[in-house]
Amino acid sequence: MSGLRRGLLIDDPLAAGDDRSPAATVAGGSEVAGRLREIPIQEIRANPAQPRKRFDEPALTALADSIRERGVLQPVIIRPVEDGYELVAGERRWRAAEIAGEATIPALVDNALDQAGSLELALIKNIVREDLSPIEQARTFSVLLDDLRMTSVVLARRIGRSRADIANTVRLLDLPDEAVEMIDTGALTKGHGKVLLTEPDHHRRVVLATQAAERGWSVRALESEISRAAKAPASRAAPDPDQCAVATRLEEAITRAIGCEAKAKPHRGGFQILLDHPAADRLARALGADMGAL
Repeated sequence: MSGLRRGLLIDDPLAAGDDRSPAATVAGGSEVAGRLREIPIQEIRANPAQPRKRFDEPALTALADSIRERGVLQPVIIRPVEDGYELVAGERRWRAAEIAGEATIPALVDNALDQAGSLELALIKNIVREDLSPIEQARTFSVLLDDLRMTSVVLARRIGRSRADIANTVRLLDLPDEAVEMIDTGALTKGHGKVLLTEPDHHRRVVLATQAAERGWSVRALESEISRAAKAPASRAAPDPDQCAVATRLEEAITRAIGCEAKAKPHRGGFQILLDHPAADRLARALGADMGAL
């Protein structure tokens, strides 16, 4: 049964988060009605640049059950492409309608959108209306700011968020991939991510993120751990194994040359030689020097 025959709600989602007025907000509005069609689901494909990669399966199933009972109550937005149509907005409804076994779906067809315009509208709608993860939001902001050259002032105005919040969200992408994945899957929160960014060491960010996720640390607990580690005295790095091997050979060479035990230790860019007084005297004579004159 068609969604159009079950009281379709025709408010134009293209207006979501946009500065422009909707084409029409009342069912039967001539401009919207002229673009509203029933499109075979199989002729529609997802937007490949869509930043949302995960869809909650139970939520999709529930939406599919609702569609079976009441139909699709709001059209998806699509644009014509060479081999059919590409989604601009409404991917959850499209997926759920397919699960529900619908052959067609009500859609507003926008012939004026190019690829960049389509992507911009899809991204803005996602931010305004969809429950994106912090990482999906960060990727969305990044595409709008870097790829589509939208200014942070315009973006902040269109989505009703501060420029500082947008900047802090995008910075989450500077975290190690492991930490990004934990935030994306919900193992860590956006707050955890912001605190992890205060840790300068990239490797330690991974360690701290893993510990926070496994031990269920709060944001405050993670902050305290980073602060505690920053105040601890820095531990001396272990010497390079190759340098240790050279030190051993150096000890053996000196011992053979002077007949006394010598100790060689890696030290910064070279070695530190430790000799007792008799050994030092023998080494000096071997080198043609007089210890008494030194």
